Amino acid sequence: MIKIYTDGSCLGNPGAGGWAAVLVDDKCREEIFGGEKHTTNNRMELTAAIRALEKISAGTTVELFTDSSYLKNAFTNGWLAKWKRNGWKTANKSPVLNQDLWMALDELISTRAVKFNWVKGHAGNFFNERCDVLARSTAEKFQRGQFKNSPPQKISEPKKISSPSKKISEPIKNSSPPQKKSTPKKFSTPIKNLPRGQLSLFDF
Repeated sequence: MIKIYTDGSCLGNPGAGGWAAVLVDDKCREEIFGGEKHTTNNRMELTAAIRALEKISAGTTVELFTDSSYLKNAFTNGWLAKWKRNGWKTANKSPVLNQDLWMALDELISTRAVKFNWVKGHAGNFFNERCDVLARSTAEKFQRGQFKNSPPQKISEPKKISSPSKKISEPIKNSSPPQKKSTPKKFSTPIKNLPRGQLSLFDF
């Protein structure tokens, strides 16, 4: 089963923001991240989940781990279903915030079996902490003006990251000279087709 860890960060809220996700199965790990110059923390939390699920094929069973109660409770507490029944209005008849992102997420969830799990942030969960580092560092780069419109689309030498879990085999990408090999396992979206503003790192 594929596991997804997500996080969002925003400096100022609203302000410069970043999002990140780590996708893990028993053979590979992929990291994606991006951000915006002016956004909110909740939008970055939702965007992280959207971008991660876009990389998973329809019909796949997924466990998603987030430290955002806003994201998790919308599905486990039935908020999203109520908003839809009420014409995207809250219980007090106010428009639902971030409707565009909720609609995108709802469409992705409708074709994938997703179990939402809440994890406490900054509590030692390796992948949650990794997402936090990627999201916050991206937000900081937007704040400093290093990323003006979108982060660069290519990373030539991704940094190696140690993992506390068992060794991950069959990497998606190998930097060694081309050799005749069987096709390694990949997620559904190749790196060259990532949406504008999205980066990807691979780690084995």
